[in-house]
Amino acid sequence: MIEALTTSPQKPWAKSAGRIGWAVLILLTLYVSYFSHLGAMGFLGPDEPRYAWIARDMAETGDWVTPRLYGKPWFEKPPLYYWGAAVCFKLFGVSEAAARLPSAISALLLTLLLAWLAFRLYGPETALWLLLLLPTSLGMIGFSHAAATDMPFTGMLTMAMVSAAVVLGLTRNENTPVIPRTPWLALISFGFFLGLAVLAKGPAGILLCGGAVFLWALVTKLWRDAFRLLHPAAIAAFSLTALPWYILCARRNPDFLRVFIVEHNFKRFLTPEFQHIQPFWFYGAVLLIALLPWTALAVWSLILGAVKWTRVKRLSSNSLFFLTWGLFGLIFFSLSRSKLPGYILPALPAIVALMAHSRWALASGKTRSLAIALLASSLVFACCFAIVEYVAAHGSRGNLNFGMATGVILGALSAANLMLGAGAAMSFQGAFGRPLAACCVLPILFAVSNNDKLLPSFFSWDPSGRTLSEELQRHAIPAAKLNVSKYMKRGQRYSLNFYLHEELPEWDSGHPHQGYLLIGNRHSESPAGSDFTFEEIVSFDSRKTGYFLYSIQPPSAAGHPGGGKPQ
Repeated sequence: MIEALTTSPQKPWAKSAGRIGWAVLILLTLYVSYFSHLGAMGFLGPDEPRYAWIARDMAETGDWVTPRLYGKPWFEKPPLYYWGAAVCFKLFGVSEAAARLPSAISALLLTLLLAWLAFRLYGPETALWLLLLLPTSLGMIGFSHAAATDMPFTGMLTMAMVSAAVVLGLTRNENTPVIPRTPWLALISFGFFLGLAVLAKGPAGILLCGGAVFLWALVTKLWRDAFRLLHPAAIAAFSLTALPWYILCARRNPDFLRVFIVEHNFKRFLTPEFQHIQPFWFYGAVLLIALLPWTALAVWSLILGAVKWTRVKRLSSNSLFFLTWGLFGLIFFSLSRSKLPGYILPALPAIVALMAHSRWALASGKTRSLAIALLASSLVFACCFAIVEYVAAHGSRGNLNFGMATGVILGALSAANLMLGAGAAMSFQGAFGRPLAACCVLPILFAVSNNDKLLPSFFSWDPSGRTLSEELQRHAIPAAKLNVSKYMKRGQRYSLNFYLHEELPEWDSGHPHQGYLLIGNRHSESPAGSDFTFEEIVSFDSRKTGYFLYSIQPPSAAGHPGGGKPQ
């Protein structure tokens, strides 16, 4: 598809200025998309603070085998992310950026290795566009900035699939020896990275990789090539990488295999026990969002590809490899009874690789339709921008105007599609179309580089526990005496636990006691009964934290230095 943008006779590496320009743009894209402002927000959601807690516990205790949350074994996920975050904590100190660094590094590695595969299979043009389009997709940006297991798992699985492509012989060309040699390095790296994928998220790595290769062999009838992946070298590398931790953890924790394999894998997939119930089409919608701002490009590619296939009834084994890779992941997780957006992330690199490669536009002369699709997408985002600015003209949230922040994001999406569409339209009229199309990533990079200012504008107060913990520490509130309301969201509570380095109990109104209580709204009646005083600490900044702090003391101990009478 992107070849429609590159029909200029000038080759990508023909001139040194072009080389320098591409190198600078790619390096800027990789850095901004994956590494800029990793600590812009505190830990969000229930997973980030819990995973960061476990990693910090490993770094502090030196126990790298048993993951522990609040001092108790926690077997929801294997340890690869925890190991990476714990090492980053030791090297760079405990912070949000250090906790998210393993995800950013994983995203970088998978992008570079996937670009290498695209170069070997399709040539430099596809590789260059992959290096621009994949990092600037919303899914890659978002999950590379998350302290979670999704991106490390996707990174390891992608590198295993790239190694598998080499073992399957997809990278062979006219320079390859006629008599094939055993690809020892590729076999070992395949087993190694697949083992890391299993250490990142469990048996799903084997199922996704095996299912994709099986589907590829089924379509191409190249069963002999597929069975090369079962070479003893690959099996030995996998076993030496993945099995030691599983064996050690099972020996130290007798209930590990039951909890991890049965409850957090089979039950999560086969039953709705974990309450992540979504419709069957859920991941189709998630993919359309994850591909932003290149969704129109992906849809156009899908439609044109389907039309092309109905005519020729044939695809190359290379394209089928990426297609079965992405398609199997989509089908597999759509069948699951428990659905979360991050589950589909491993399919995204394969889809973008196909999107960057597609030659249908050049072969069929469909450049005009591509330009129309992209310009129409730009118009849609521009209309959304106008509506948001009209509705939210006088509304403000956080540090920036809410409408302004939304406008910057929608404007970036619109400008990216406009530049890519204009570049496509001009691709046959000289060399200017190609550089213009390449600059489509600049609006996205501008928005991402300012996410430390944009993100807080979408919240009335900090949704993480970072600001709340800072305010509590400013008032010298001992974490051991602090209680939280049962209505506090799980994510904020876990985040507050991390920052205060204490598991905060939920307030039990049936057993009142001396201490402090965080409540989301002002109370006029005491939840502690008549045996305790109930006073709001009026100097506590509820506008910044979203919570009110109350001191609960025996009558003789009333009069906390930061306290005051209820307003």
